[in-house]
Amino acid sequence: MTGSTVSRRTVRICVLAGVCCALVAVGLSYRAELRTLLGPVAQGDTARGRYVQDEALADEAAASALERLTEPAGAGESARVLAQAAPATPPWRRSDPLEARTAPAEPAIGALFSPGPDWDSDHHCSASVVHSPGGDLIATAAHCVYAGGFRTNLAFVPGYEDGTAPYGVWVPTRVYVDPRWAESSDPDHDVAFLRVRRPGRPGQRLEDVTGAQTIRFRPPLPAPARLVGYPNDTEQPLACSNTAVADGPTQLRLDCADVPNGTSGGPVLTGGHTLIGVIGGRDGGGDEETSYSTYFGDDVRALYGRAVGEVL
Repeated sequence: MTGSTVSRRTVRICVLAGVCCALVAVGLSYRAELRTLLGPVAQGDTARGRYVQDEALADEAAASALERLTEPAGAGESARVLAQAAPATPPWRRSDPLEARTAPAEPAIGALFSPGPDWDSDHHCSASVVHSPGGDLIATAAHCVYAGGFRTNLAFVPGYEDGTAPYGVWVPTRVYVDPRWAESSDPDHDVAFLRVRRPGRPGQRLEDVTGAQTIRFRPPLPAPARLVGYPNDTEQPLACSNTAVADGPTQLRLDCADVPNGTSGGPVLTGGHTLIGVIGGRDGGGDEETSYSTYFGDDVRALYGRAVGEVL
């Protein structure tokens, strides 16, 4: 579950320096493949795990995304849109069978795109809106935004469904990862926070438009939870519910089958709208039967604190 670039235990083909080579995903570090295929990156401040996005590049990414997406009239004008459009979260129930199935789109969960001149309109990862003082924060997996450098062509589309951007297109102002991820792609730090804005709508806050998940650090486990994410080859999210358990001191595990590429960075939620993880971590997010997340302990709390505490 490492975006559009890495399959789970399957053979993928990459092109490097004009030479095609087959890569066997079992035993292969997904990071090497990501560095080859992610596209334009910038080094940023890797010692602090921070990247300040160039506004022109961000606006270009948003404009490119809007060429391929439909933004309904009045999209994301106010929180009233959310109140009218948001589907109610059903009571938690363990999925039976334990397989991910198509689910309704939710305003505070969306797809991450990497638009550019040659993009094929596929979304490569998922993300969710997280409550913050600035109302402008999303959470995703670090491997979705940093591999050998920070991705410079990101666009977030909350509530994405069937080629539409019902709450607008949002681009990063700053991207935060743990420096240990930037240094060694440590799966125990596969979490990122992005502060975002909507081009052409100065002052509009994402959280006012979509609502937000609350975030919980050091969540007690086991806990009833659901994961949500966007497969990179479909136009709707999928979801699966099961009990989230600890897998060692630094990883959270949720067993659900058929959670494919593109779902990386999608939220792991308990109690309806409380974020306790993002799909990622061990094995790039999981395998055919299991999804992982970096455990939201003190390190993730510190990363969140940096993201919300820095004055823009």
